[in-house]
Amino acid sequence: MTGITFTPIGIVHSPFRDPRNMPIQPVGAQGIRGTIELDPACTAGLKDLAGFSRIILLYHFHRSEGYALEVVPFLDKTPHGVFATRAPRRPNAIGLSILRLVAVDGTTLTVEDVDILDGTPVLDIKPYVPAFDAYPDEQAGWLAAAPEDPHTMRSDGRFCNRGEQ
Repeated sequence: MTGITFTPIGIVHSPFRDPRNMPIQPVGAQGIRGTIELDPACTAGLKDLAGFSRIILLYHFHRSEGYALEVVPFLDKTPHGVFATRAPRRPNAIGLSILRLVAVDGTTLTVEDVDILDGTPVLDIKPYVPAFDAYPDEQAGWLAAAPEDPHTMRSDGRFCNRGEQ
C-alpha cells in the first residue's frame, strides 16, 4: 500500500488541555462547548451546514503515539481488538465525534458535547443525518455488557503518551 497524506482543514478549541480526566465520548460531554476554527479557504464548504443540528467531526489524534492491536478500553477491563474499540492509539490515529452544532459564524463553528483535546487538527466535517446515520436496533458487541457507564467514565491516562503519564 502507498501512504496517504491529509491536510487539516481546521482546529478544535476545547476546555480539555490534558487527556486525563476528560470525557471519553460525546455522550459524557453533554453541554460542554467548544469551537472549530476552519481554514478560511474552506468557507464555501460551510454553505447550508447551519441547517443541521449535529455534525460528524473527523480528526487526528495528534497526541497519540504508536498503536496496539489489542487494548483495554475505558469501558471494560478486558483486552479487545483495537478495531472493536474507539481507543485513540490506532494504526491511523483518526477520531470521530458526533457533536451538536450550535452556530456557524464565518469560519467558526460553535459546538457542544465536545470530548476532544484542545488543538486537535480537523480532517473533515460531515452532516449528521438521522435517516442515514442512526441504527438504534443494531448490536453493540462487547459494549452491550460493558461494566462502565460512558456518561460518567473519564479518561485515566492509559492512552497517554509515555511522557504524559
